[in-house]
Amino acid sequence: MKKIACLALSLAATLMGYSQNADSVLLKNVSDEIMLHGTCYENLRVLTKTIGHRLSGSPEADKAVEWGRKAMTAAGAENVWLQPVDVPVWRRGAESLKLQLDGKEFVTVSMLSLGNTDGTGGKMLEREVICVPDMDAFAALPAEKVKDKIIFFNYSFRQDIINTFEGYGDAVKYRWMAVNKAADRGAAAVIIRSVSTGADDAPHTGTSHYTDTTRHIPAVAIGNTSATKLAAACSNHTVKAQLISDCGMNGTKRSYNVIGEIKGTEEPNEIIVVGGHLDSWDVGEGAQDDGAGCVQSIEVLRSIKALGIRPKHTIRAVLFMNEENGTKGGNAYADSSKKANEQPIFAMESDAGGFTPRGVGLEMPLEPKQKIRRWAPLFMPYGVYDFMQEESGTDIGPMRKLNVPLAGLLPDSQRYFDLHHSRNDVFEAVSHRELKLGAWTMAAMVLLVDKYF
Repeated sequence: MKKIACLALSLAATLMGYSQNADSVLLKNVSDEIMLHGTCYENLRVLTKTIGHRLSGSPEADKAVEWGRKAMTAAGAENVWLQPVDVPVWRRGAESLKLQLDGKEFVTVSMLSLGNTDGTGGKMLEREVICVPDMDAFAALPAEKVKDKIIFFNYSFRQDIINTFEGYGDAVKYRWMAVNKAADRGAAAVIIRSVSTGADDAPHTGTSHYTDTTRHIPAVAIGNTSATKLAAACSNHTVKAQLISDCGMNGTKRSYNVIGEIKGTEEPNEIIVVGGHLDSWDVGEGAQDDGAGCVQSIEVLRSIKALGIRPKHTIRAVLFMNEENGTKGGNAYADSSKKANEQPIFAMESDAGGFTPRGVGLEMPLEPKQKIRRWAPLFMPYGVYDFMQEESGTDIGPMRKLNVPLAGLLPDSQRYFDLHHSRNDVFEAVSHRELKLGAWTMAAMVLLVDKYF
């Protein structure tokens, strides 16, 4: 009996070793295909340089949808279609901010209105600026210090938090909530220090929102250098600001998610999803956020097709519309999947930039987590090692209600928030090797899920 047990263990170990070796060979073939022949970097160049930024509802977003359809087809997707999504339309309009930094002359500083906010209607708003370091300090201000003033929330992105997405979660509440806190106490407008790790003066935009009962006051962001100067000026003397902005909401518009797939040979109704979001903010080129995720998702299909791999399950790439200021695309996809009685078995998103991949976040029950973590040795030769974080993505988040195991590509994030939502998010800031390695990580994960789930 002991001999039989030992033989069984030996056979299992041999088979496991063979399986790991076969998987290593497969993943090396995928790596070679992407690193030597990948088209994701060229796709990103075309998207960013011929279309540029792509705010939902804009003419550029319409062009990006058509670009995505053509790119999916060129990659070899067997079925490509557009999924209707009604998106909010926000326009920036003309805007400017002048500050009285020396207590006398007004000087123009670079600024960006926060997304989904209303401006001054194109008229000049001149008010005293009151500087506070955080929400607690603001709450402690007497009413007369807030009423009809411009409140400057000088909260810095914490440089001591090494995981920059944790730092972002800490700081982004000022972009999201400050306008309501200030409006509820009678303020005239809000300025925030940009949610940025950058040692520069680039302002960063991003979504804000008004509660149902909040008065709509303007809200703008300034760069770190200007924020430091403004805080110093406020500590020395009375500072006034002159704000002009013409931003605001303008209804909704029909747009589309772009979807392409390779049909499975054994379980075509079971679907593995990869994706990124096609829209971006209306500054920069949306290269890291999230052109990178879109072209990486397309590259997953292209590399599988180029290698002649026939997956058991259907592999589907989705370019989601409207992640930045509404998440309408992610919700539309999840709702349609449920309505069609589809069987998604795994979904992975790339929306953290095209930097060097370090790991894959796993938001799923313990059993599939443990299964994926056992694959870690296959990824180590490529510098991908972190499978311990619980992360996925905003666009695939609505699929939680379908009980789908979710995952997110985890690139090195140290430079991401230098560029995020700013004019610095351009094609030139993306490395072709880093971008391709991220695409390989997604393709490797998809093929292992296809084999073992």
